[in-house]
Amino acid sequence: MKDYDFTLKFNLPDSQVDPNEYVEQLYENGCDDALIGVGNKGYIALNFMREASSVSEAISSAITDVERVIPHATMIEATTDSVRLTDKAEIIRYIR
Repeated sequence: MKDYDFTLKFNLPDSQVDPNEYVEQLYENGCDDALIGVGNKGYIALNFMREASSVSEAISSAITDVERVIPHATMIEATTDSVRLTDKAEIIRYIR
């Protein structure tokens, strides 16, 4: 297994809700390997360092963890600097 460093950004279903309300729930539901950014209402960003057998497994499990807490969140961006080109192609196929 390898550690993958990536960031997921989500648009929240209710832009009036303070994203700070989700931080503890995310931590308790599998996102304890992420730094969580909540600077703007209506958005939340999570920078993960997740151990997995592949980058797609790392990202898909992180998305599942976020959607468990915020079911109607829409992922708007997934970024990483630390993966090979073949892994980037795998990510693109997954998030489409």
